[in-house]
Amino acid sequence: MSTQFPLDAYLARLDWTSAARPAADAPTLDALVLAHTMAIPFENLDPLRRKPVAVDSETVAAKLIDARRGGFCFEHGRLFADALRALGYPVRELAARVMWMQPDDALTPQSHMLLDVDTPDGERLVDVGFGGLTVTAGLRWEDGLEQRTPHGAYRLLRRDDYWWLQSQIAGEWKNLYRVRRIDMHGCDYEASSYFLSTHPQSIFTGNLMLARAGVDRRWTLFNRDLSEYRADGSVARRTLADGDALIATVQDLFGLPVADQPDLLTPLRALAAD
Repeated sequence: MSTQFPLDAYLARLDWTSAARPAADAPTLDALVLAHTMAIPFENLDPLRRKPVAVDSETVAAKLIDARRGGFCFEHGRLFADALRALGYPVRELAARVMWMQPDDALTPQSHMLLDVDTPDGERLVDVGFGGLTVTAGLRWEDGLEQRTPHGAYRLLRRDDYWWLQSQIAGEWKNLYRVRRIDMHGCDYEASSYFLSTHPQSIFTGNLMLARAGVDRRWTLFNRDLSEYRADGSVARRTLADGDALIATVQDLFGLPVADQPDLLTPLRALAAD
């Protein structure tokens, strides 16, 4: 990084109340992952207005910390990687091929950012930016081990040189993505971020996609469809009635200030009218 990471401002963004500097260990890592996913939403408001999403450290920190916005995977991954390094964690940056709703033999691009974090208790897969299925704790790199997190069960499967991440959904294991533990760098994410935030064929430019974790539940919003996934396994779904309801939900539930941004209000109201 060309400038020092604003660690105190980041911890304040997470409502991190401990006066002591977080220790670079596995329990603290889990606590930071959970705090991050509860405080900073997954959102694609910039792609929705076809604004290219920059993934450099300074721009991401200014957006997600200072402007109290959220972002998609490259922004969450960059911010969390920078924060962990500032706390003393060794971090490797990885790229995954998203396999959600894809057949096992599908060849998808390396369009997702995640982290490989070293702790005194071993290395962890860390991913704070996978939308509604974001993993809210670090995962051990252990083949076939079911691992519980505050928001569900996950497991990693080793197949040749790939690790497959799966989530248990309604009693079934579903593929999320596959990843090789090969170091990536900031420049490796720039082209994918530009495509995903500007191209008309990107799912992010034509749909509103928001997600945030709570203490015992998580919320997702896809266009006007709002879902609440609860710890007991129940799901509450509803369709927001109109543009006012959509804008209020974006602001109040997901904590994103949009009322004073005319270039966002127009696409949001257009989605509500569909």
